[in-house]
Amino acid sequence: MSLIKTTEEKMKSKNLSTISRRKMLKLGAGTSAAAITALYAPSVISSDPITLRYLGTAVSMGDEVQKKLFEDTGLKVKFIAVTTDEVTKRVLTQPNSFDLVDTEYFSLPKLVPSGNILGMDTKRIKEWDNVTSIFTKGVTPSGKKVGLQGTAPSKVMYLEGSTGKKFANDVTQYATLIPTIYNADTLGIRPDLIGRPINSWAELLNPEFKGKAATLNIPSIGIMDAAMVVEAMGEYTYPDKGNMTKDEIDLTMKIFTEAKKAGQFRAFWTDFNESVNLMASGEVVIQSMWSPAITAVKSQGKDCVYQPLKEGYRAWAAGFALPKTTKGKTADAVYEFVNWYLSGWVGAYLNRQGYYSAVLPTAKQYMSEDEWGFWMEGKAAKGDILSPTGAKLASAGEKRDGGSYEDRMGGVACWNATMDENKYMVRKWNEMVAS
Repeated sequence: MSLIKTTEEKMKSKNLSTISRRKMLKLGAGTSAAAITALYAPSVISSDPITLRYLGTAVSMGDEVQKKLFEDTGLKVKFIAVTTDEVTKRVLTQPNSFDLVDTEYFSLPKLVPSGNILGMDTKRIKEWDNVTSIFTKGVTPSGKKVGLQGTAPSKVMYLEGSTGKKFANDVTQYATLIPTIYNADTLGIRPDLIGRPINSWAELLNPEFKGKAATLNIPSIGIMDAAMVVEAMGEYTYPDKGNMTKDEIDLTMKIFTEAKKAGQFRAFWTDFNESVNLMASGEVVIQSMWSPAITAVKSQGKDCVYQPLKEGYRAWAAGFALPKTTKGKTADAVYEFVNWYLSGWVGAYLNRQGYYSAVLPTAKQYMSEDEWGFWMEGKAAKGDILSPTGAKLASAGEKRDGGSYEDRMGGVACWNATMDENKYMVRKWNEMVAS
């Protein structure tokens, strides 16, 4: 995950306008402007505009998204940008300081028992029936089972009621989060500097890359990557990489501490831009990365690949929730915002960065056939593929790293998680980094 680059590419008027030509034809030539406005404008557009206090990490928002939100709905957002850990802390201690929270599914085991977030009423979500089954059923649209180790969204998708403090064992009306954005993460590599195939997580600790490897210094995510490496090396098989025992944490950190002391790592990065600079400069040739970071390196003309690995991907997901203090017109505005967010424009924006949107059919309406084929179907590009900033990412004939949506999300081995031994894990991780 990362901070979204916020300068949106110019949309092609043929199929990416606010009201597409296809939709206009369906409405008919005689449809009045007032009728069109009524169809597309949520009820919150009025003489009493609302500004929502949005708490999150800036993964799902940016200047262009906020601008488009206001153009389409009249809503404004006051963004409260903090770290993932700070999001959790504010939900637990200051639920009255925001109107909407954008958080990750792996944080839910901490948040739900507090009672500080409300169950999201799925009956108020227009596209709920079109939310990808990865969230609602734990399978890809074609029915392929997704790995459930860690905090898989399908395991924590529902609450027993609107004010429930426990996860429901079955489908209910109330979702913990309305999903928005997710991805299958892997290692980024510089194939031009490595010069041979890479197909395993174990390569991160290969002495061949001594001093030129890096990993992220976010314990709850870094430990999952470390576990993927340890398992790929054949050192240990975890019953659940997302919920290790103290002995399993000790084993994992022992292996990484030895590698760290031997000089394997050039850096433990915490900042998105740092990961980009390390790879673009060639100081690092293999590291934990996020999809938009790969995009950023490629946009500099560097050969950088988000490498599919035989052991699979580590996935993450995020979504929106209401704090218990948001009520009345503000709560109505939050639901309008969420419905707008899932209506397609943002989904296409996210897909063009290498993320995935929660409602695929609406996002598809805002992408060209070539874009959809490249990003979602694993097809070779017919023309240049551009990032949201307009930078060239791929030329005709190239395919997306890892292939189609089904191949990538169907290859998920585990999800980011909050462990029962989280405090112990964080302490041992920090000891490893400081060793």
